[in-house]
Amino acid sequence: MYAGASRYEREAAPGADGALTVEIDGRGLRARRQRAPLRLFRPRSARGEPPLGVIANVSGGVLGGDRLEIGIDAAAGALIAGQAAEKVYRSAGRAARMRAALTARGGAALEWLPQATILFDGAMLDRETTIRAEPDARCLAGEILVFGRVGMGERLARGAVRDMWRVERRGRPLWIDALQLEGDIGARLAAPDGFAGARCLATAIYIGADADADARLGEARAAAAAAAPGGIRAAATVVNGVLIARWLGADPAAVRAAFGAFWAAFRAAALGRPPQLPAIWRI
Repeated sequence: MYAGASRYEREAAPGADGALTVEIDGRGLRARRQRAPLRLFRPRSARGEPPLGVIANVSGGVLGGDRLEIGIDAAAGALIAGQAAEKVYRSAGRAARMRAALTARGGAALEWLPQATILFDGAMLDRETTIRAEPDARCLAGEILVFGRVGMGERLARGAVRDMWRVERRGRPLWIDALQLEGDIGARLAAPDGFAGARCLATAIYIGADADADARLGEARAAAAAAAPGGIRAAATVVNGVLIARWLGADPAAVRAAFGAFWAAFRAAALGRPPQLPAIWRI
């Protein structure tokens, strides 16, 4: 919507303070707390699919100073998707703060499938996503980061980005990962020993019961490689029972397609769900 900082931000008005809490059980999913600009929509699920929840930021994007908090508490299976790509606009000096806490309780299978996050040049973002999975729960979660508005020839050259993942079981951290970009971000993205010119990074994370992630590493690597065309780097590993797959590439559309193809194949294998993405994600 806006290429630069808005008048709203320049005048140092308070940022948006959005919150959404979603509970999922055998009766379906419902919002227990819903504060603008975050909204939950509940479209009809396709045949063979679990209940579907679609989260929207009705403000149209994220400005410096915004605070957005999402909590998902799943005691039954569900798929939570994003309505559209999230745009993080150039900041005049304040970081946007985003937090998502995903809880998968006993026997639940939760999917967390946001659309891409597009980081405008000069964006300042502080985001943390925490997964808490009980021993017999499963969670498949992901994210796509796009460095600049590629369609306009823009590259992410400056700003400050901190994007952190944390996976816990029984209150114990199993995997913590934080991407931090600041200063001369353009040089770091261009460095051969860094991102090597990549414009997009995609991540998929899976935690299952016991040694499920270890047992599925081979198929995850095969699926990630099969879905990645030339020019995209893809890899998968397991750390402390958490499976992590990642893609790096210069073409965000190609990375997104590779990520989506992997997701469809892996959810079928790990969760027993149809090998497809929700219709809203395919638009």
